[in-house]
Amino acid sequence: MKQLLLDIQPAPPQTLDNFIVGHNAEAVASIYYLIEGAAESSFIYFWGAAGSGKSHLLNAANSLGAHIADDVHLLDNDAQIDLFNRYNQLKADGSKLIAAGLHAPSQMHLRDDLATRLAWGLVYQLQPLTDTEKAEALKNHAKERGMRLPDEVIAYCLRYLRRDLPTLMSILNALDEWSLTEKKPITVPMLKRLLQLDLDI
Repeated sequence: MKQLLLDIQPAPPQTLDNFIVGHNAEAVASIYYLIEGAAESSFIYFWGAAGSGKSHLLNAANSLGAHIADDVHLLDNDAQIDLFNRYNQLKADGSKLIAAGLHAPSQMHLRDDLATRLAWGLVYQLQPLTDTEKAEALKNHAKERGMRLPDEVIAYCLRYLRRDLPTLMSILNALDEWSLTEKKPITVPMLKRLLQLDLDI
């Protein structure tokens, strides 16, 4: 996909309210407890595959006042030292930190001192949404926009397109805009044409 589809309409702010929970209810609840000061720890670490919602949760938590550190698995040695020092400072200040990476702290070849710190708090593996949950999320998104979205369009998206929700929702937004411009109902052929136009640019 080129940038056209993603630029048609800005993505909505990532909040806890519009996060599709799926099997991650405990992980999401832990953020609420952390923000409210009711959690057993001031530190949370999320890990999971790309598209499982780590960045969404961190951005939502950041907007609520928590400090965040994303993509910990990409940090070089100096950046790991910086995060280690930041962790200790936040602990001393009584502040909150939520971090995330692809794998559990002990499985990313991090410095031992940083891996230990990340494992001190609450650690959750985020579970990706099932196709049924993604379909429900897309239906809810369409309903919020007032879109008439046939089930076959959702099925086509889940079968043939990138399967992470931000991409799928951006594509639906673009499809909605085009449908309104053309004054035609949303169909699978319209979606195919939109994708082809983008690839031709």
